[in-house]
Amino acid sequence: MKNFLLLVLTVFSLNLTSAQTKVGGVTLPNSLNYQNKKLILNGAGVREKLWIDLYAGGLYLEGKTSDANSILVSNKPMAIKLHIISKLITSNKMLDAVNEGFENSTRGNTAPISAEINQFKSLFKEEIAQNDVFDLIYSPGKGLVILKNGEEKGVIKGEEFKKALFGIWLANRPADDSLKEAMLGKS
Repeated sequence: MKNFLLLVLTVFSLNLTSAQTKVGGVTLPNSLNYQNKKLILNGAGVREKLWIDLYAGGLYLEGKTSDANSILVSNKPMAIKLHIISKLITSNKMLDAVNEGFENSTRGNTAPISAEINQFKSLFKEEIAQNDVFDLIYSPGKGLVILKNGEEKGVIKGEEFKKALFGIWLANRPADDSLKEAMLGKS
């Protein structure tokens, strides 16, 4: 009987371990479910600046790929999870980073999606704290759903906006090259 219980506990703990990925001192789930769609963790890494870990980021897709361009142009469900690690991240610093990210992602052509960018930035006016978790979930036909700590903050329509937002991490000038590689499962 002891051996059976030990076996059950071992199998159970293996399932718990395999259902999560540890990165940057935090744990990200290996899958997300949204509106009956299961997305799997494609890759995860840490956004770092001046040797300080700022947040852990995970990219979730229907199927794994390391092709950033195919992800950006895809009109399929996908998500990015950001888990804030540093106490140094504030709403103002996040807004500055978002502005720079959209400029880089769109090669300076933010005008066609300026209303969507402003709507997105308005969702970050509430103070950001260490261990806050943001889910940026793209659902074709619905748009980009933004969750903070599991609470829906807003929905922004538009495939071009999704492309620009995901481009912050996956375009040719990403926020962090090593985070991009990690999200693409290359590191």
